[in-house]
Order: sequence, then structure tokens, then C-alpha cells
Amino acid sequence: MQNIFLIGFMGAGKSTVAGWLNSRQGMRLVEMDQQIVQKEQMSISEIFETKGESYFRCLETGLLEELQDQKDTVVSCGGGVPMRQCNVDAMRRSGVVVYLSAEPETVYMRVKNNHDRPLLEGNMNVEYISGLLEKRLPAYLAAADVTVKTDGREVEEICLEILEKCREK
Repeated sequence: MQNIFLIGFMGAGKSTVAGWLNSRQGMRLVEMDQQIVQKEQMSISEIFETKGESYFRCLETGLLEELQDQKDTVVSCGGGVPMRQCNVDAMRRSGVVVYLSAEPETVYMRVKNNHDRPLLEGNMNVEYISGLLEKRLPAYLAAADVTVKTDGREVEEICLEILEKCREK
């Protein structure tokens, strides 16, 4: 099976969906943020604080390039990955890009108690999330081969839709 790259805003369900595809479909799982944290030996918040967002974005690009030769892998991408065209190109070369969409209210409910989201720290509210999502939405839609809504749905239902749409691609 080709690779599946899950993109979308924080809290859209990328990690949950990737975990299901890993456990139920036997796909290799790559959590981009986790891999970067392990490689750098510091949290994402610490990377942002000490080395800056642009350094972090370069790490994401490097990781995508390392995944070029993988097959049958589901990749849970960080929320900002599709903001760089080179990342979109790298994902398209080796798989299908799936945009998981979620309304700002859904995102807020899913992430409100999480403090590992540097872009939301100090701005944990629906209005801020909505504004940031609005800025990123054109990039998400442009990058996506497939779009799947996650609001109010069970993970299995979402994953089965993803698999069906990926087979059609």
C-alpha cells in the first residue's frame, strides 16, 4: 500500500487515525513530532524557545525527505507541515495526502488541556484557533489529495473512509 500522510490542524485527529491505521491495517507508524522530539532530545516547546520555529520547520522537511523510500507507512504530520511547498512535494512523491478537517470548536475541546502546543499556549480559545485555522486552510486544501471530516465521528468510520478514498486515488 502507498504511504498515507495525514495533515490538518492540531486536534483534528491525526495521531488517533494514524494509530488506528497502524494497529488495524498493520501500516508502519511515523509520528513526526515524536520523532523530532526524540532526535532533538527536547520538547517541541523547547525547540521553539531555544532554536526557533524555522529550525523546527527545517527538521520537519528533513524527516519527510528521509521517508521518501518508505512504503505502507502512515505519517501523522505536524499541523504546520503543509505550509511549505517543498513538504507537500515530498509527501506527494511517496503517497497520498489526506487532510483531516475539524471545526475550531472541536479542536478546542480536543486540545484545551494540552500544554505541548507552543502556538496555542496563552491563546487557548476558539477565536484564536479559528483565526489560525483560517490562515492555514488554503495550504491544507491545496496540499490535500483527499479531505475527510472528523467532527463527531468515530475513528473507525474516519479510517474506513480514508482507506476507500486512497484506493480510488
